[in-house]
Amino acid sequence: QVQLVESGGGLVQAGGSLRLSCAASGRTFSSYAMGWFRQTPGKERELVAAIARSGPFQYYPDSVKGRFTISRDNAKNTVYLQMNSLKPEDTAVYYCAARAVNGLPRNYDYWGQGTQVTVSS
Repeated sequence: QVQLVESGGGLVQAGGSLRLSCAASGRTFSSYAMGWFRQTPGKERELVAAIARSGPFQYYPDSVKGRFTISRDNAKNTVYLQMNSLKPEDTAVYYCAARAVNGLPRNYDYWGQGTQVTVSS
């Protein structure tokens, strides 16, 4: 089992940048594929980035491709989401998630509590 704690959210102007961090507990962080999701009221949770537990494999939907970058530091048990060129429509609660599986899953087993990102126009 893994526990996840996000940080780094906040208020930023359109065009600005934020970096979210997600710290994971436990000794087997490298066994988990990691994902970042976002959710706004009344909408389904959206996967915005995923990174495999090994290898260069990453996923981004078109809505964030070229602006968001996911990375991980297994020595620090941390996954990051660098968000550049932010838009007001990026405003959401962002969650990190983990699943002990190969590849880039769409479904995850463990979730953080979320961090609010607000982009002002």
